[in-house]
Amino acid sequence: MTKRELVQKLAQRLDINRKEAKLIVDTIIEEIEEALSRGEKVQIRGFGVFSVRQHEGFKGKNPRTGEVFFVPPRKLPHFKTAKEMKERLNQSSQNPNRV
Repeated sequence: MTKRELVQKLAQRLDINRKEAKLIVDTIIEEIEEALSRGEKVQIRGFGVFSVRQHEGFKGKNPRTGEVFFVPPRKLPHFKTAKEMKERLNQSSQNPNRV
């Protein structure tokens, strides 16, 4: 599902126009991004937890030239699926009409 499809489904479900639905989706995404940039976790019960993980820097090597270079440390987003979500997904594979 794309962001555009999510906006469309939200608009249909809430009986609002797409502009309002897009504003809702954009706001949720922005709030998650801002919380992560502050180093906070974002927990949505029954869905999962968004967090940021620090990855150490390392030495890399260009396979073509053999040149050694350093990849600096960086922060990357991480998502851990909630147990309830995993259970719902596994139930839906047994019963395809339910998620």
